[in-house]
Amino acid sequence: MPSNTTSHFFTVDVEEYFQARALESVVGRYEWLSRPSRVARSIDALLALLDRHGVRGTFFVLGWLAEHRPEVVAAIAGAGHEVASHGFAHECVTSLGTQAFREDVRSAKRVLEDLIGTEVAGYRAPNFSIVPGGEWAFDVLIEEGYRYDSSLFPIRRRGYGYPDAPRGPHLIQRPSGRLAEFPLATTSFFRYPVPAAGGGYLRHFPLGIIRRAFREASDRRESTTFYIHPWEVDEGQPRLPVSVLNRVRHYHGLDGTLARIDKLLAEFRFGSIAAYLPKLERSVPVLTTAGAA
Repeated sequence: MPSNTTSHFFTVDVEEYFQARALESVVGRYEWLSRPSRVARSIDALLALLDRHGVRGTFFVLGWLAEHRPEVVAAIAGAGHEVASHGFAHECVTSLGTQAFREDVRSAKRVLEDLIGTEVAGYRAPNFSIVPGGEWAFDVLIEEGYRYDSSLFPIRRRGYGYPDAPRGPHLIQRPSGRLAEFPLATTSFFRYPVPAAGGGYLRHFPLGIIRRAFREASDRRESTTFYIHPWEVDEGQPRLPVSVLNRVRHYHGLDGTLARIDKLLAEFRFGSIAAYLPKLERSVPVLTTAGAA
């Protein structure tokens, strides 16, 4: 059993393997429907693992996937997990203008809510692409009826990262209102923040680094966020002809991902963001992000 009482957030970014950023150079969006779907078997494996540990998590689902693989979303909701939004077409916020982003998050929320029949409260940007200078996205999310975001990674990294974000759950005050924020887990070495929330970091880093991030958060009695993609537990997915760097990024460590998640679930307590959200909205002081004025 987990050795502490702090509950962290287990999250899944639900997308097909061919929608991953490392493969976008060889799979165009026009090809998505012609590629064989593999997401259902990976979701089944994750649902079974979570069920064995009695954990209910948050699944950030693409609107595109909800349209074309509704049975996958139904299985997630039917197993008692929270369904949240990953946007519609897996486009980075940094590549969209305000109106295009609004249409993306609005259409994703609508298709998901129509499918599961309950409110979709949360959003996560593809590739954690809300970065400094992109705070306008928070206003759009508030205006479109979202209650929380989980896109901020408190690190410095090329491509994404919001280094000044608080590490723990907090409230953001914006001109449009308030939005709860659930950042991704980090640790630090020599005061330098290191990403340790899961995903590729779970596959590439020693497991001890990931455990350290959640142990440190537990010691602070502060919940933090883990994430994984379904394709990261799919060792049998097709190998596509990408660069050496992207091949390592995407395919390294797939064979050990489920076992590593199993160890984390055995050591730490996890739950959904939705279960914690009312507490955050009631009791945590409002913090203001850069560019809020």
